[in-house]
Amino acid sequence: MSKHRLLVPAVAAAGFVSLSGAAVADTASAGASPAAAAPAGSAAADAQAAPATPAATDTLQAITVIAEHLNEARNGIQTQTGASTYVIDQAAIAAAPGGDNVLLNQVVLQAPDVAQDSFGQYHVRGEHNGVQYRLNGIILPEGISGFGQSFDPRLISSVSLITGALPAEYGLRTGGIIDLKTKSGAIDPGGSLSLYGGSHGEIAPSVTYGGSAGRYNYFVSADFTRDDLGIEAPDARSNPIHDHTTQYHGFAYVEDILDEENRLALVLSSSTGNFQIPNRSGLVPAITNANGTPLTVLGATTYPSAALQESQRELNHFAILSWQHSSGALDVVTSATARYSSLTYVPDPLGDLLFGGIAQNAYKQNVAYALQSDASYKANDTHTVRAGVFVQSDRSTSLTDSSVIALDAAGNQISDQPVSILDDGARTEWLESLYLQDEWKLAQTLTLNYGLRFDHFDAYASGHQVSPRANLVWQATDDTVVHAGYSRYFSPPPFELVGGETISKFLGTTAAPVTTQSNTAQAETANYYDVGAEQKISGGFTVGLDTFYKQSHDLVDEGQFGAPIILTPFNYAHGKQYGIELTGNYSSGGFTAYLNLAGLRAEGKGIDSSQFNFAPEELAYIASHYISLDHEQRFTASGGASYLWSGTRLSADFLTGSGLRSNLVLPDGSNIPNGAHLPYYTTLNLGASHVFHLGDGTLTGRVDLINAFDKIYEIRDGTGVGVGAPQFGARRGIFFGVSKSL
Repeated sequence: MSKHRLLVPAVAAAGFVSLSGAAVADTASAGASPAAAAPAGSAAADAQAAPATPAATDTLQAITVIAEHLNEARNGIQTQTGASTYVIDQAAIAAAPGGDNVLLNQVVLQAPDVAQDSFGQYHVRGEHNGVQYRLNGIILPEGISGFGQSFDPRLISSVSLITGALPAEYGLRTGGIIDLKTKSGAIDPGGSLSLYGGSHGEIAPSVTYGGSAGRYNYFVSADFTRDDLGIEAPDARSNPIHDHTTQYHGFAYVEDILDEENRLALVLSSSTGNFQIPNRSGLVPAITNANGTPLTVLGATTYPSAALQESQRELNHFAILSWQHSSGALDVVTSATARYSSLTYVPDPLGDLLFGGIAQNAYKQNVAYALQSDASYKANDTHTVRAGVFVQSDRSTSLTDSSVIALDAAGNQISDQPVSILDDGARTEWLESLYLQDEWKLAQTLTLNYGLRFDHFDAYASGHQVSPRANLVWQATDDTVVHAGYSRYFSPPPFELVGGETISKFLGTTAAPVTTQSNTAQAETANYYDVGAEQKISGGFTVGLDTFYKQSHDLVDEGQFGAPIILTPFNYAHGKQYGIELTGNYSSGGFTAYLNLAGLRAEGKGIDSSQFNFAPEELAYIASHYISLDHEQRFTASGGASYLWSGTRLSADFLTGSGLRSNLVLPDGSNIPNGAHLPYYTTLNLGASHVFHLGDGTLTGRVDLINAFDKIYEIRDGTGVGVGAPQFGARRGIFFGVSKSL
């Protein structure tokens, strides 16, 4: 009874089912088995239709059938009954401009009510960092990341965005669940060798391959990217100053089918990203002494802003070992996960001091270990009981060495020689969660999913909560589904981001905060309500309507308050978010199209933690007024279409937004925090690809025009609560790719 909305309806509305023949052919161009696209009677098809031995074929088919059965059982452990689930499968990704060469966040941005932000961030239904990533249903511990992304669309069989009033198995991060299903060598045999690149000096070679060896199935992926547009430009330049990046990703999935009821699976992932911090030209240092004279550092009072040399290096590695048992009415998955992540920021020693009053070498590290077990038991035809446990331990380390200029009591510098402040710290966090729920089929057309969840955390702060959840789904007609739900949420602040500087060490320096109060960030608690409906209309057309309201205490938000380029959490004492989403998709033959529209309000009042990051006038205004959250985008739209004919696919997609928030400057010169928004923008992407059938497989060529009309649009203007600097969206780029099936 789960509700699935498919962004590009290459899949049937029921959810995870077989693709249409056209979509399968296009999937082959993205690296699926050549057999999927080889025309009947061709040499390739004949070769693959003739097995080496009947016994080998029978064994492979048996392993594939078992793997598919275990996948279905694994998917059934976690219910989305009553939640809003948006599914994008590998055929839909391949059909869009850029195909699987784009970043994962660009795929997710095509879902309803997802607003783009700088540094590759996105916001789901007005949440800042409320997204939880799962891999085959397994929770991934959060890592330290400013710009890099750990996941590549090439390894994805499907990606689901699960939002709304979530069932009890989803907790801790509840703004949106990004559940990634990995490819498998049994179900997705073969692979591809690809080269993609074009504007901004981008070069991105990649390779994927999956297969089987007896009872073992495997899938591996590796890629490298070098680009001169690593981070959003701080100005409207097409080619920003000092913005080079190199990134490496590796991924492996291996499973051992022990028997028809059991399998072991191992996932290994590694990503490394090196980023230059882009510069703006023509800026002049504005820091002065209290007497109005310019700050002097080592005899210098100025520095060319275009010559700044700041950089950031990010590492993210994780491993998952899981065991699945599926026997009769009982399905169980138990997994152990380990994740290592680190961030190293290297400043410009002189320039950062003159422009910001601090040059900070920073190293952040987080090591996390987790154990998760989820089970589903079909008691009878009307009751399916689900339960689970999750335990995680993190160790975060922060090592900083900051160069500052010492000031006297009047606020004037004592010397032009920098002084060093060391500020190191480490802390351990514990998370424990339990849930129990029952999916009760009250009638043939009516299902109630209800349950309880318990969460506890202990870190810089601590807390716990018992959270009731209830969702009702009514199949009003064969073509109409209505749902309504309530969920109580408990969301600790992101532990790996909390550990800030010891404020007292920076008093009397150019890095002293204007406010010294620093309450510890607390867990957010919230009530969430969701009501919606989906209607299938004849002719392959489906529409959906969804509304939600969230009321929060200690709403968790994040801001970028300085170097390194890492976000810092803080709380609004009170928060509220509400909105409406309208979705539609259409499919007929080789043509598919979708459209998503969303309206949103997200507001907070009273900052009650990490106050030292804010000016006194900001704190005073927000204490007595609800303000828009800095990441609120009141109107968001996305859509796209593709057409496949004789191996040639033409595609287009677009994003429209009303703009994120900025400060409103009043006639008297004062500001209303987040009181205005940046201008509306629309970006359009176009793509074309063709599959050439060769004797030993396929060769796919593609060309993509990104931001086809070269729209100049500002994501951030440098003002707003917790906004560090301006960022602009990428200018027009043309990219070419070629992919050879393996």
